[in-house]
Order: sequence, then structure tokens, then C-alpha cells
Amino acid sequence: MENTKIQMKDPTEFDVEDDRLTELEPIELILERMMDAEPEPEMIEGLPHSDALTPADRYLELFTAVQSSHLFEDSKTFPDCPPKMDPLDILLRYRRIKNHPGFNLQRFVDAHFSLPAHHGDEYVSDPGDSLKEHIDKLWPVLTRQPEDHVPWSSLLPLPQAYVVPGGRFSETYYWDSYFTMLGLAESGRNDLLRTMADNFAWMIEIYGHIPNGNRTYYLSRSQPPIFALMVELFEEDGVRGAKRYLDHLLMEYDFWMDGAESLTPNQAYRHVVCLPDGTLLNRYWDDRDTPRDESWREDVETAKLSSRPDNEVYRDLRAGAESGWDYSSRWLRDADRLASIRTTQFIPVDLNAFLYKLESAISNISGLKGDKVTAAQFREKADLRREAVNRYLWDEEQGCFRDYDWHQQQMSLFSAASVVPLYVGLATHAQAERLADAVKNRLLTPGGIMATEYDTGEQWDKPNGWAPLQWMAIQGFKLYGNDALGDLIARSWLKTVNQYYQQHHKLIEKYHISGDASRGGGGGEYPLQDGFGWTNGVVRRLIGLYGENYE
Repeated sequence: MENTKIQMKDPTEFDVEDDRLTELEPIELILERMMDAEPEPEMIEGLPHSDALTPADRYLELFTAVQSSHLFEDSKTFPDCPPKMDPLDILLRYRRIKNHPGFNLQRFVDAHFSLPAHHGDEYVSDPGDSLKEHIDKLWPVLTRQPEDHVPWSSLLPLPQAYVVPGGRFSETYYWDSYFTMLGLAESGRNDLLRTMADNFAWMIEIYGHIPNGNRTYYLSRSQPPIFALMVELFEEDGVRGAKRYLDHLLMEYDFWMDGAESLTPNQAYRHVVCLPDGTLLNRYWDDRDTPRDESWREDVETAKLSSRPDNEVYRDLRAGAESGWDYSSRWLRDADRLASIRTTQFIPVDLNAFLYKLESAISNISGLKGDKVTAAQFREKADLRREAVNRYLWDEEQGCFRDYDWHQQQMSLFSAASVVPLYVGLATHAQAERLADAVKNRLLTPGGIMATEYDTGEQWDKPNGWAPLQWMAIQGFKLYGNDALGDLIARSWLKTVNQYYQQHHKLIEKYHISGDASRGGGGGEYPLQDGFGWTNGVVRRLIGLYGENYE
């Protein structure tokens, strides 16, 4: 009987090929013959067009098999592995031999994928360096240059150099980068400020928004919209004029407000919620409702613990990742159960404060360009948002801003996100005074301010402190004239980071600041990470403001 083969028209169709001959061969010989049949592709020079397929899209049941088989300790590893040949060929080969006696998934993956490149692993810090010197030496270690792009990799190529956080995070991240830029400016690295700014503008042009990070599996969501703050930083530091980014700010605004004009009360679409009185405010959202590629195994396990449909849980987990606070009691109905996550049902105070800043920036820059109509239009949008934030997110009794659960029509938990309205100038002076008392009584420790007052085991909760929250609290309180509290938080945070640095000669992504201020933070889905972009950035900026006396 002759061998038969069905012509493949779609990767989801099954490849029928006579396996009687191959079943007589050891699986190692089959794999060897397969790899000899087609050479590895050459690198693609320049900036090719990258499609938006995620590894889960490309590899289908192979992706599921790898992620569920615990081949890699970290769920993020496999999505970051570049393939050695066309992914469709890999998938078809997997389908042909997966049921062959002796098939070994690990050997198959090793034969068809390369491990992600690890940059900077060889870097060893000098114990004799001061904290400032250490940070300045780390910038080159965390910098990635535009390189020849591996075909079908999940990494989205960028046109210019960028800085990554470090550790398992080998791509640039949206809101991390702003806090990193603070330190780059202080270190005099205006070259990197310019290239990173242009990279983000380029992503807005190409994708219509700034994705969570430059990976295909991050394209379905963004992160806190702080491009307006980046543009303001460039203007203040004399790096770039703000006018050149006005079109990009308008495009980002359109992304976050998509569908707003068609909503009626009690409706929501993507990032926009229309409340019962017709008020428009925003929420975090992700366009996909499947397990995250980079946390596939964790998401599947979380969904199993919920009584809700899996896709609802996945959407809320993804929206929580867009918030940057992944994860926190802010998004949980039951603070002790991640499976109770309801991110899309909360209207977050920080998100709406950042959008107020975006509206204000568009108004201001439009005015500078002589476009009085757009300037007036966006000033009105900003004013309406401020009124809405005060109406729905300000708790007069407790004297703080809180997220709003629009499904249950009640306020949610208090957190350090409450300082963002101060940072962007949305709050009144009376609110700033009340909030100072709440922060001092509920979040302030000798090591800085905690993310929340709830100890849940999630990384964006007590006892952890994070660099971006310290910076926004410091500058927010100082903007409203409370220099004493701002300075106290700044010096406490500098002491925390320096104590850990003196012991371990490195900076980390988060710190345990409830009690002993020199411990690394914990909780979350992955081990504590070294690096670390935004810690470096905030601390370097604070050293410029406060000097190197950390007491």
C-alpha cells in the first residue's frame, strides 16, 4: 500500500501520514531526521513586520502540553523560547509523532526550540560601590539594543534601545519604564530617554496602544497609561519637546475610551463604564479571556478554584495584570482567595487619575500648538473626570480615595493607589490633608509605605513596599505642601533599599517593609526578582534630591 498524505489547508486539521515505517525506528532517529530535513532559519535583519500570534495561538495543543507538563519551572519560559523553524512545521511534526512509542516531550521541545537568551547573568556587582555607583553601572546591563529578530519569536522588535526590569523580565514594560526613566534622567542618560520615548510612540503608531510589554502575548492589554507623564518628564528635563507627541497622546486616549460614545447607563465596553447617572469612568480590561501565555499553569489552577466560568476568571486575571498590581486585595471579593478576583468590576482610582493627567496633558499641549478647540474640549473632559472621581472614589468619612465596585455600587478597599490623585494634581488641598492622615495611620512604616494594609500573600499587599508607590507618594504630598511627610517617606525608602544593598549588593523589585526594613518582599506567582529597573530609577532620582546620607 502506498503512503498517503492529506494536503494540509489549516493548522487545526490533522495530518494523516502512514506511520508504520517510523514506528519501527527509535524516536531519537525520527527527531534527528526531522531536524536534518530543514535548516534553522537565518536571522531577519532590521525591523520585520511581526504578527500578533501568541505562542498559545501558534502551538495550540503543543503549547498546552508543554505548559501543563511542568517542563519549565517558570510558566514564562516556554512562551519566550524562540522556535528553530516555522512553527507550523513544528506543530505538524508534534502531531505526527506525539503518540509514537518512546515519544519524549522534553526532547521534542529541546530539538525544536532555543532557550530564551539571558543577558547580564555574568554581571557581578562590586561590593565597594556606593548605591549610586551601583545603579549607574547597572544601566548598560539592563539595556537592550535593537537586534536581528528571530522569526516567530514572541518578542516584538523595537526600533531603538530600551531598558528592561531585569530577572525573568527580559522585555520592556510600559509603566515600569516611566519610573526607570526618572533614574536615567538623573544619571544623565538622555540618550536612553529619547530612544525609549520613541519606542513607545512607535508602538502606539503600530499597535494603536502601548502594550503591557513588547511580547506578542502582551498585545491584548496595556498598563497604567502614563505616557503623558513620560512626555512631561522629557519636557522638564529638556530631552524632547512635548508637542511632538500630541498625536500619540490622542491615539492612546482613543484606545482607553473606545466605545464610550455608544454606552448608556449601566453598560460597559472594554475599558469604559457608564454609571447609572451617565458618568463615564474607566476600568482595567484585556481583550482576551484565556489563560495568560506567561502564567498559563497558574491561571488554570486559579480558575479551577472558582465557581464562575473559566473565561470570566481569565479575563479578570488578565485585567489585573494590566493594572500592574498583579495581584492585590484591591481586585478580590475575598481577600484570601485569588479565585475571587473581579478586576473588571472595579473602577480604580489610579487608572482614572492617570487618565485625568492624559486629558490635562492633551489640553495643555493643544493650547501650546494654538489649537484652542481641542484644548477646551480636553480641559472639559478632565474637569468632568475630576468631578466623577470626587463623587464616586472619594470617601469623605475615612478621608481617602478608594476604588469603586460598580457591580455592587459600593466603595472597595483603601490602598496606596490613593496617592495617585495627588501625584497628578487632581485632589484638593483639603483632600491631601485628610489623605496624609490615612496614609500615616494605615500604610506608613519605618521602611516606607506599604501597598495595602491587608496581609493576603499577594505581592501587591502588606507587607510589601514598591518603588513606584513611594515615588508617587513622596512627590504627591510635596506637591500639596506636605514636605514633612514626603521627606519622611523618601528617607525611609532610601534607608530600606540601602540596607538591603549593603547586605546583598543588589536591588530588587519589592521590599518587605513591615518591621525589618532590609528584607526582600515575597508573595505572588514567581520568586523575588533582581535588577531592578524601577527600583533603580526611583532610588537614583531620590539620591539626586536627598543625597547619599540614608539615615
